Amino acid sequence: MRTITLEELSGVLAPLPENPRVVVSGNFATPDATLAALDAALATYRLHALNAQPGLPDREGVTLETAFVGPGMRKSPRLVYIPSRLSLVPRLFSTTCPPDVVVVHTSPPSDGKVSLGIEINILPAAIEAVRVRGGIVVAQVNRHMPYTFGDAEIDVDLIDYAIEVDAELPSPGTLEIDDVSAAIGDRVATRVADGSTMQLGIGAVPDAVLSGLTRRRGLRVWSEMFSDGVLALDRAGALDPEAALTSSFLFGSPELYAWVDRNPRVAMLRTETTNEPSLIARQPLMTSVNTALQVDLYAQANASRVKGQIYSGFGGQTDFIVGALHSQGGQAILALRSWHPRANVSTVVPLIEEPVTSFQASAIVTENGQAWIWGYDQMSQARHLIRDAAHPDVREELWEEARALKLA
Repeated sequence: MRTITLEELSGVLAPLPENPRVVVSGNFATPDATLAALDAALATYRLHALNAQPGLPDREGVTLETAFVGPGMRKSPRLVYIPSRLSLVPRLFSTTCPPDVVVVHTSPPSDGKVSLGIEINILPAAIEAVRVRGGIVVAQVNRHMPYTFGDAEIDVDLIDYAIEVDAELPSPGTLEIDDVSAAIGDRVATRVADGSTMQLGIGAVPDAVLSGLTRRRGLRVWSEMFSDGVLALDRAGALDPEAALTSSFLFGSPELYAWVDRNPRVAMLRTETTNEPSLIARQPLMTSVNTALQVDLYAQANASRVKGQIYSGFGGQTDFIVGALHSQGGQAILALRSWHPRANVSTVVPLIEEPVTSFQASAIVTENGQAWIWGYDQMSQARHLIRDAAHPDVREELWEEARALKLA
């Protein structure tokens, strides 16, 4: 690993082929300073990042590529979406999406290693693939990046160039847990037993679920990500102190970043491990909690598209629903509002017109109740959804549609 300056990066990148593919840390670990220097040095390139946040280069000549669309790419006319389960995204780098450059955001070196800190995810696979191709690995080395263990630790010999940058890590804005989110969170929490293993997605509803679990005991975490809610559970004594907190990426407050720094209880693992359904299924009482944009009377969920346009992508929802359903005593819960406040429409619809993200969870939970799904015939599933989950204003209409679909 040779240390260079931002100004020297353009010379390092000069031998790259035309329109190279650049894989970069996503979420809240994007190495912004190094990426800006790379953008200035390359006229054209493909930029691959997961859940990219605002501020990414987005101009003519840059193709934004991802399997999970974040707000930094969502409205770009240059977006190229690659449908894939998150557990399978690493395979893209050795098949259809080979990288030429990988740019990561790391801690300073320690005993011959650096740590990827808060964003492991697909990066180990990207590093392996680019080295096989003889490409370049660049690390933005930052003293503010916490040192985490597991697959986060990377030998310095795997990194070609290091650029030292001193920059605070960004944190997501605080999500307000409103009355509806709190009601949904309370209903989901009643389904979680002591000793359960938790996976939760991103948003106000998952945060509300975590806040409702502080009185549980012996909880474990096996998730693709976690945030400050897990820290709150630890302080409340709700977590099993002997079990590792397993995740692939995380984001949250500076307090969370300080808490995970060299914390031996936190195991940051690559996506192929955290999202492997067979490994998820081995976790005791695995409880997966995710959300959706719509569910229909066949218990199908759309969590990916709005009016035909990609909004996010599969993410880890498909991996965790399958894994949780195969866990002994496990359950897969879809938690969502029964009414979309911005679009002013019901989220429970007769039949989803968009491509389906997942289907047949254990239960659909809204602020109105819990609709039991798994193990029931299709007519019972539809009845539970209308009676227990749908907004009261649309139930009569849904009954009519159910009869037309021969579900009632």
